This record gives sequence, C-alpha cells and structure tokens, in this order.
Amino acid sequence: MSGHNKWSSIKHRKGAQDAKRSKVFTKLIKELTVAARMGGDDVSANPRLRAAIAAGKAANMPNDNVKRAIQKGAGGAKGDDYEGIIYEGYGPQNVAVIVECLTDNRNRTVSNVRTIFNKNGGSMGSSNSVMFNFNQIGVIEVSKSAYGEDEIMELAVDAGALEIDLEGDEVYEVQTEMSDLHAVQSILEEKGVEVVKSSLVYQPVNKAEVDDVEQAQGILRLLEALDDDDDVQDVFSNVDFSDEVLSKLDGE
Repeated sequence: MSGHNKWSSIKHRKGAQDAKRSKVFTKLIKELTVAARMGGDDVSANPRLRAAIAAGKAANMPNDNVKRAIQKGAGGAKGDDYEGIIYEGYGPQNVAVIVECLTDNRNRTVSNVRTIFNKNGGSMGSSNSVMFNFNQIGVIEVSKSAYGEDEIMELAVDAGALEIDLEGDEVYEVQTEMSDLHAVQSILEEKGVEVVKSSLVYQPVNKAEVDDVEQAQGILRLLEALDDDDDVQDVFSNVDFSDEVLSKLDGE
C-alpha cells in the first residue's frame, strides 16, 4: 500500500472521531467554490464539482452550505479569490512531505506552513526538493459496501483505469493517469457507480519505512498539524508505516 494511502487511512479513522467539523467544512467550501468558479455550476459538465459535492455528502455537510459555496463560485463573488500553492518539505526521520493549499493570502499561508514544519521537527524545502520522488496520479474512491472486488475491477478496467487498490478499509481506490481522472470518473458515473471522492494525488516512488512507534507518532503530529490548517487542502508523504506500527497506532 502506498505511503499516501496509509496516511489517508489513518486520517479517515481519526476523522471519524474528530469533532472539529468546521475545519473540514471550511476546506470543502473552498474546493466547491473553486470548482464552480473554474468549471461552472452545471454539475453534469463539471467532474471536479461533482467530486467536491460527493466529498461534502461524505462529510455530512448540509445541502445549504454546498449550494451557497457553488453559488459563490459560479457568481464570482469577491473576497474568495483563492489560489493554489504547493509547498514541499521534510518531516522527522527525513520523510518527504507535499502540502497542497488553497489560499486568499499567500503570506499568511507560507508563514503558517513554515511554522508547523519547524514546531514539529521538520523543515520546509525549496521547489522540487521532494517533488521528484512522487508521481501525480488520479484516484477515484468507491465505497466497498456497494460493489464486490470482481465487479469494481471489471467496471474500472472498462473505464480506462490503470490499477485498482483493493486494500483500503472502506473504499476501493481506482487509479488513473493524471490526465484521465475526470474522463474515467465520468465513465464510471455513466455506468451508475457512485463516486465517494476523486482527486489528483502524489504517489511516492521511493518510500521511507518507519517501524518505530515513537518515530511514527512524531511524523503523524506533523502531518496532522499541517492537515489541520484551514489553508491546507491535502497533505502527502512518502512515509510507509509497518503493519505493527499501524496496529499500535490504532490502539491509541
């Protein structure tokens, strides 16, 4: 299982216990606004918006919040001029970290991200300091409760997927070429597949294996602190926790 998958699965499990829904909603509202601004509010013609709406449903975001965010984006409301920025850095044990942000204040965001790295045993790097160790791919998540393994594999292959990761706890990950993400998503949806989430992710080429619980906890503190920042939309790392470490983290 790739490093970003293990961090994502830990994040999902912790997220189910996290009462700070407002932070999740803040990130989703930004994505809904940007998706509507870039591709319009016609859901049938805007795969990114469809994915954002699906993510909102998965997070139990109220429909009124979703509608307001879409209306803001489609109407080009002032004061919500977000730009995407990517920061790179290193965490404890020299693990590589990529931080995707949507912000309306670049100076605030870079200051916050740098502070989080420094306070949690890491350091920000220059452009391409870690990016070279990642490939960007598309990932479409489909609920395991809706399909059997053989069925989703057949559907995904017919839609043009590269690979199907069956190892997740709650979802299958249908992996695509970066440029094919929305096309594969649209084909799956046409076949009646309900997409939980679709996004471009950074998949590590070389992983940093961690089999010590204390070291893993230090890395997680950094990843969670970054993920908790309102301007941060997603965090990727090449960390690869051993199964033994994962079981101990689950028991916390």
